[in-house]
Amino acid sequence: MNRQKEIEKYILNHIEPEDEILKELDRETHLNVLGARMISGHLQGQVLTMISKMIRPRIILEIGTFTGYSAICLAKGLREDGKLITIEIDDELEKIAEKYFEKAGVRNQILQRIGPALEIIPTLNVTFDLVFIDAHKTEYPDYYNAVFDKVNMGGYIIADNTLWNEKVLENPADDDYQTHGIVEFNTIIKNDTRVEKVILPLRDGMTVIRKK
Repeated sequence: MNRQKEIEKYILNHIEPEDEILKELDRETHLNVLGARMISGHLQGQVLTMISKMIRPRIILEIGTFTGYSAICLAKGLREDGKLITIEIDDELEKIAEKYFEKAGVRNQILQRIGPALEIIPTLNVTFDLVFIDAHKTEYPDYYNAVFDKVNMGGYIIADNTLWNEKVLENPADDDYQTHGIVEFNTIIKNDTRVEKVILPLRDGMTVIRKK
């Protein structure tokens, strides 16, 4: 076991234990869903829960539901009258997410929308205290532009995978559209004076952005 793995194990042994429902969801995802590595997992999930509880959002938007792990984590910080809107393009994942929202006791606070996020976002007539972006990397700049005016002053945008397996350090090939999307997004955030930002070297990189 290398040093990084030892550190990860140590961290997981010294934070809040993983919720049993989330453990079950993680297990089912890895058994039955293609691309299971995309699930947030215990450490990132706990960070999302902690951030959400700090903010106490009334409305959260999640772009990229997958099987619902991160949505459950984020929903734990919602106010009692709060709502989380989560968008997923793959309709085959809707039922598993819905099942675990029910098991986790957050079903009534979560609204699932199926379809392309860039088509759905303009139809949402609400503003957000917190947005979590974890969907198609090629569209990260477009997601940011689509949600920005809908984020309340002092609200937060969190973007996952912003170090993209360290590919941001390289010169990506012309046809490596996902890396190009992440690099463009990171450049946009770096130069946007309307926000404060920090990149956390958590898993594959997570950028926390605060709208001034």
